[in-house]
Formats: sequence, C-alpha cells, structure tokens
Amino acid sequence: MNDTHRRRFLQSTAALGLFGASGALFAAGAKIKPGDKAVLIVVDVQNCFIDGGTLPVKGGADVVPVINQLAASFQNIVVTQDWHTQGHASFASAHAGQKPFSSIKLNYGNQVLWPDHCVQGTDDAALHKDLKLPTAQLIIRKGFHADVDSYSAFEEADRKTSTGLAGYLKARGIKTVFVTGLATDFCVAWTALDARKAGFDAYVIEDATRAIDLNGSLAAAWKQMSAKGVKRIQSADIQGA
Repeated sequence: MNDTHRRRFLQSTAALGLFGASGALFAAGAKIKPGDKAVLIVVDVQNCFIDGGTLPVKGGADVVPVINQLAASFQNIVVTQDWHTQGHASFASAHAGQKPFSSIKLNYGNQVLWPDHCVQGTDDAALHKDLKLPTAQLIIRKGFHADVDSYSAFEEADRKTSTGLAGYLKARGIKTVFVTGLATDFCVAWTALDARKAGFDAYVIEDATRAIDLNGSLAAAWKQMSAKGVKRIQSADIQGA
C-alpha cells in the first residue's frame, strides 16, 4: 500500500469510527484495551441513587457488577461521590412552594430541583457496599458548596469552579476517559462532555450506566454527547471485561 492509498484508508476508517482510544483499529468484533493512559471514572454509585435511596435511579444497582468486572481492565480508576450540605440549593425543600423535579433559575442558570439526597456523612451518601475497585486512586466529592450544584466530575454547575480532576489526570499523562455510573443523562453525561471540553478522548460505557430520563433528558444527553465526539460503547467492547 503506497502513502496515498494508506492515507485514504486511514481517512475512510476514521470517518467510519473504526479507531478506538489508542488509535488501534476498532472494527466489528475488535476490543479496546485500556492502557496506562486511560482511566475508568465511576460516577456516583451511591446508596442515594439505588433502589431504597432518596433519589433512586431505576436499575441503579445493576451497574455494580458490570463496573466491578470492568475494573479489572483498568490500571487507573477515579470515583465520584455526590456530597451535599443540608439544605443544599439544589434541593426542592430549600425553596418555598417548590416540588422535586421542578426547575428554577439560580444565579448560575437553570436548576432542576431534587429531593434531599446524598447529604454529607449519611449512609445515603455512602458508596455502594458491593463496589470492588482495587485500583481506585482518587475520590472526587462534588456538590459540597451549598449554593451551587455539581453534576460533572470536572466542573461544577456554575461552569466556573473546577474540581481539579482535569489537572490531576493530565499530570499523570491520562489521555482517555471511560465513564460509567449514575445517572447517564445527568452526572455521567456532564462528566463525559466536560472530559471532551478538557481535551480528553471520552467513552461512555452504556450498560454500566442507568438514567433518570426526566422529560426526554436521556435522548437529549446522548444527542449532545454524540455531537461533541463522546463515543458510546458497551462493556463487552473492553478487552478483559
């Protein structure tokens, strides 16, 4: 294959989405092998988002065995934890006359109001007891500022306050993030989108997530992620998972 043909081949396969995080050919039946430049981000797999919690995501507990299986394929893992103050600004109970899942304008923009959930130090805010992540190196706590919500692992909802995660990952040479956890259409999607914004390649492992799907939010989140270059894969696409 001469240089001209090689270039055309690479361009056509790239257009078809056949290249994975490492640049290796990713075609039907191929597997992605995360190396030391990849990180698995496990978003908010906490009691509050599991059946019986204060803001349950349907099927939330189902992600735990999938994430545990994925963990064996990753040298680097980061975990996030929703960590709200009592009376947090994102709670409907903090606003007279408001009900959960309504929306209001706060000083940083539109805010969905939630039931009280994941309050600091409570069992409701604890990570799910069955998570097994032996190579997890960092827990990012978010939503602990009383006046601003925080969905993304990278940046709070005011779009100004950084968690420091991007700098940490870049300092360690991480190039690619694989996002899992709860919920697909909120904290997972915001994390993946902000990963792209920060210059990382980003994948969402769909069967390792579950969604709230509030007023069409799931379809909207996937559309937005796709437009920003976030790749949608399954756990079976990861070698060793």
